[in-house]
Amino acid sequence: MNDDIFKLGGLEFNSRLLTGTGKYADDSVIPDVCEASGSQIITVALRRVDLESETGNVMDFIPKHMQLLPNTSGARTADEAVRIARLAKAMGCGNWIKIEVISDNKYLLPDGYETAKATEILANEGFVVLPYVNADLYIARSLVDAGAAAVMPLGAPIGTNRGLKTREMVRILIDEIELPIIVDAGIGRPSEACEAMEMGADACLVNTAIATASDPALMGRAFGRAVQAGREAYLSGPGAKHSHAKASSPLTGFLHEG
Repeated sequence: MNDDIFKLGGLEFNSRLLTGTGKYADDSVIPDVCEASGSQIITVALRRVDLESETGNVMDFIPKHMQLLPNTSGARTADEAVRIARLAKAMGCGNWIKIEVISDNKYLLPDGYETAKATEILANEGFVVLPYVNADLYIARSLVDAGAAAVMPLGAPIGTNRGLKTREMVRILIDEIELPIIVDAGIGRPSEACEAMEMGADACLVNTAIATASDPALMGRAFGRAVQAGREAYLSGPGAKHSHAKASSPLTGFLHEG
């Protein structure tokens, strides 16, 4: 849908699927995933980037046309996230940053307070900040006030492939928050990404479900199509649900016996 442009951080994109670079058995498959999925935005953990490595690093496999979205994976406080973001910019990774502040080692749930704190600092420095958070209305509102470019609520705990477990909370964010809502983490099947888009989410970020598939490129294509299908379904204005059967053809006006 060339006329349905996804606007984020002052840029325009045709795809509403964001992809990642983690958990691939072989990073060399990343270009194939990007091409097959149609994704134009890709996230990478700065701690995986070693520009001085003689054996190469994940950055070597990211297509040049992709919008790079470094993330602060590994940060446990706002100060650590800010430091990583500044380092990414100094390394030439641009001014886009995905904020991940996680101090919970068991469930890997993001710290909303520290995330909002880091978001405000970096937004004031001119970063395009995309914070990863729990699907919580109050946290989302604080991120709006802090200057976030979008809100990225989790669908389920990160890396679980459990699906859209927070759907009702995500639906509230879609209804109440004016920033783009990008469902991030936990989505395990294309059908789940499609559901998120049908609800009105602006985009989905999928990493583990693609990277750990037997055929990552084919799974990437499936997710790209599912996100587009869900978006088209949302824009079409789905019909209302009914508790009782309703005939699709008239039950009157049949031919009468002569």
